Amino acid sequence: MAKYVFVSGGVASGLGKGITAASLGRLLKARGRKVTLKKFDPYFNVDSSNLSPYQHGEVFVTEDGGESDLVIGHYERFIDENLNKSSDITSGQIYSAVIDNERKGLYNGGTVQVVPHVTDEIKKRVLAPTDADIVIVEIGGTVGDIECHPFLEAIRQCRRQLGKSNAVFVHVTLVPYIEVSHEQKTKPTQHSVKELQNLGIQPDVIICRSDYEIDLSSRNKMSLFCNVDKDCILQSLTTENIYEVPLRLEEQGLASVVLRKLSLEDSEPDLRSQREYFEKKEELAKRKGGLKIAVLGKYVEKHDAYISLIEALGHSSIALDEKVSVTYISSERINEKNVSRLSDFDGVIIPAGFGVRGFDGKVTAAHYVRTNGIPALMLGLGAQAALVEYARDVLGMPNASSTEFDPDTCAPVVTSLVTPPVFRKGAFTSKLKKGSRLEKAYGKTSVSERHRHKYDFNKDYAEAFEKHGLEFTAFASDGTPEAFELGGGKFFVGVIFRPEFKSRPNRPHPLICAFLLSCKNKA
Repeated sequence: MAKYVFVSGGVASGLGKGITAASLGRLLKARGRKVTLKKFDPYFNVDSSNLSPYQHGEVFVTEDGGESDLVIGHYERFIDENLNKSSDITSGQIYSAVIDNERKGLYNGGTVQVVPHVTDEIKKRVLAPTDADIVIVEIGGTVGDIECHPFLEAIRQCRRQLGKSNAVFVHVTLVPYIEVSHEQKTKPTQHSVKELQNLGIQPDVIICRSDYEIDLSSRNKMSLFCNVDKDCILQSLTTENIYEVPLRLEEQGLASVVLRKLSLEDSEPDLRSQREYFEKKEELAKRKGGLKIAVLGKYVEKHDAYISLIEALGHSSIALDEKVSVTYISSERINEKNVSRLSDFDGVIIPAGFGVRGFDGKVTAAHYVRTNGIPALMLGLGAQAALVEYARDVLGMPNASSTEFDPDTCAPVVTSLVTPPVFRKGAFTSKLKKGSRLEKAYGKTSVSERHRHKYDFNKDYAEAFEKHGLEFTAFASDGTPEAFELGGGKFFVGVIFRPEFKSRPNRPHPLICAFLLSCKNKA
C-alpha cells in the first residue's frame, strides 16, 4: 500500500509549495523509493486549457494530453518521470463529477453535500490505485481560503483512514522579517497552524520560507506553539537557483524526517547528479559573456508563461558548458522601425502562444532574423508566423495568413484540419526527413513530441514552399507537415510541437541543444 505526504501552504501564496513537494520527491527517489506527485487546485476551471498565462503562467502539457498547472512541469523535471492528466485535479473536475453523479441518480436520493459527497470524490482521486511507494499530494491555495476547505477536510479524512504512520502533513509557511525592528516574526506561522488545527490537521513538519536564516529562538517558539518537534521545523531560504532547494532540504534532513514519520527505513541518497547540476549552474551564472538569446512573445510580462522553455535553455546550456542570458521582448512592440534590435542577439526564439495579439510582431521578427542570418527557433504559433512571413515575402502571396485570424484568406498556409478547430494535445510521433537538421539534431528519424495547437501547416502548399527553398522535414502519421527549415545558411527551424515540455536536467532536449550550438558556432 502506498504511503502519502500532504503538502499545504499558509500565510501567503507563492511560497514554493510546488518546488518543496518536487524537492521532497527528488530526495525520496534518490533513496530508491518509487514516487509520484499530484496537485489539487481549488479553482473551478476544469483544467488549465482556458486559463490565460497571465493568471498562472504557462499551460503545461503531459504525455497523455493533460493541460495542467505549470507546477506539473516542475514535478516532471525534478523526479524525471512522466505524469498524466490525473496528476492535476481541480475543483472544477471534482464538482463536475459530483453533479454528474447526482444527475445519474447515483446518490440514492440523498441530499448532496460537501461532506461526504465532495470530500469522497476528492479522496477517490487522492487514493486512486498507484504503483508508487509514496504519493506526494500538494494542496493548492492557502489555508484559510474558503475554496480550500473541502480539500483540507478530505486529507484530514485520508489520514484517519490510512493511519498515522501512513500519512504525513507538511506545512509550508512564511516567516517574515521586519526590517525596522530587525525581528523575525513567527506569529503568522502560528496563526496558520492554528487554522489547520481548527480543521483537525496537526502538521508533522513545518517548512519556513524566509529571506533570512531562521534563528534558534524562532524555531523554539514555533515548536512550542505549533506542537511540532524541533527537528521537524526546517527552513527554505530564498534562492535564484531552484535546483539548490533539494540539497538544502537534504542537509536539514527533510526526507529522513518524512521516512521516520512514515515508519519507513532511511538510506543514503544518491544526489551526485543533483549536486553537479546545481554547481555547474552556479558556475555558469558567475561567468562573463556567453550567448545572448531573445525570447520574443506576447506574454513576456509574465516570465512564468515561458518557464519550461527557460528551463530547457538552462538544461542545454549546462550540457554545452555555455552561459545563456535570456532577454524577453514583447512581440506586440516589435515593428519595422525597431526590429533591428534583434541583431544584438546570438539567437532568437519565437515561442508558442494563442490569439492575434502580437502575431504581426512575430511575422516581422521572423522576416528580420531570416534575412539577416540570425539563428532562430520558432515554436507553435511562432512557427506559424514564420511560415506566413515566408509565403508573403518569398512565395509572392501578400495575403497569406492563418485561417485562425483570416478565415477567408486566399492563401491559407496555416489552417485547421477539422471544423470546428480542436486542440491536438499530448505526445505524437513525427517522422523526420533523412539528412535534415532535425534528423541530425535528434540522431534518429522518428521522435515523439508533445503538441498543443489547433492549427497546422497546410500540406497543400508544401510543394510551393519547397520550390522556393523552405523544406518540410517532420511529418505526422497522416502526412501533415510538423516542421520546416532552411537549407544551407544559418539555423532557421520552425516546429509545430513543443520540445521544451520534454527537456530534463539530465536529458536536455536535442533540438534546444542544436539551436544553442548553432548560436555558439554562428552557423
